[in-house]
Amino acid sequence: MKAADESDYLDFATARTGALYRSAALLSSGDPHLAEDLVQETLGRMYVHWRRVSKADNPAAYAHTVLVRVFLSHRRRRSTTEQPTGRLPEGVVPEGDATLRLTLLDALARLGPRDRAVLVLRFWEDRSVEETARVLRSSSGAVRTQTSRALGRIRSILGDSLPDLARS
Repeated sequence: MKAADESDYLDFATARTGALYRSAALLSSGDPHLAEDLVQETLGRMYVHWRRVSKADNPAAYAHTVLVRVFLSHRRRRSTTEQPTGRLPEGVVPEGDATLRLTLLDALARLGPRDRAVLVLRFWEDRSVEETARVLRSSSGAVRTQTSRALGRIRSILGDSLPDLARS
């Protein structure tokens, strides 16, 4: 890779790592080690194809697409023996309603990987149905159905606490 291309890649990776990590943390149910692995794998794939990727309309969106695909392929591997722990690591909690945040993260963690991916793409990353379908290699109708079902599952997980959380 040429020095200019490598410099562009490093600038891109530095600027996007935080956003990729946040999405990876949601996808991995708060497992910081898996989230780091997903981001590292994503950035590695971006580096290998940087010349082509850097010419894309939106390299940041492409990186998030790669991240979701890396996550889904990781979940399909049978050799994966790592399991997330039952507790979140301690850290600085950003301003906002910590109870709501933790409750929603816990509910998200209870969903299957594909349901989690759909909700993260649609509501965390604010992607359209069509963009989400492209990332997941699915149809728009399937994404709509999966989104509806995943929201239903999360509502059933939250149960009676949902109205209380909404008022917070």
